[in-house]
Amino acid sequence: MAKPPLILYGHPFSSYTWKALIALYASEVSFEVRAVDPQYPEHIATVQAASPLGKFPLLEDGDMQIFEATSIIEYLNIRHPGPEVLIPSDPAAAVGMRMLDRVFDNYVMTPMSAIVMEHIRSPDAPDQARIAEAKQQLRKTYAWLEGWLEFYPVGDQITLVECAAAPALFYADWVEEIGETCPRLQAWRAHLLKIPAVAQCVEDARPFRANFPPGAPDRD
Repeated sequence: MAKPPLILYGHPFSSYTWKALIALYASEVSFEVRAVDPQYPEHIATVQAASPLGKFPLLEDGDMQIFEATSIIEYLNIRHPGPEVLIPSDPAAAVGMRMLDRVFDNYVMTPMSAIVMEHIRSPDAPDQARIAEAKQQLRKTYAWLEGWLEFYPVGDQITLVECAAAPALFYADWVEEIGETCPRLQAWRAHLLKIPAVAQCVEDARPFRANFPPGAPDRD
């Protein structure tokens, strides 16, 4: 009897859903996506019951439920390994990769989300001081990543780093464009968006761009 496919609950415009989707595509495992959307209240109910705050993405593998995008990638790496090594077996190398995962989640995705939330909270008068602070955090992180990229092997590989970096940089550049002072980071973002697993996420999210609160730029 064939094992049922994995199920990912999420939304195609969600950066953290992208993070899990990129890993699933790279793992070449059979899966289906169930949209977390008001037209599917049963999907919302499943997600809300699975974790303390009821956030997506959520992965179901039979009776197993795994929430948080990084944990989903860790799970795939262990239980559904594919041609791409998402996290290296060497403990020291794995620590370094997990550290970079935290950089993209905490220092890129978080300030980007803060800017988006300001526009959601007060569309007509977002707090410009909060936005300026978040943009400054992004610029500092961009500068750090520019130096880090001098030593990172940029290629078509998909690891935890690429899974975290692609959605974070995609949306962060929309709210605070990566400037010419960071040419390596500019080039890497462009390269990431051409990797098939990432490009698929970009295309699937395209119909929802009008919903981006600060306004989506006419590019990418």
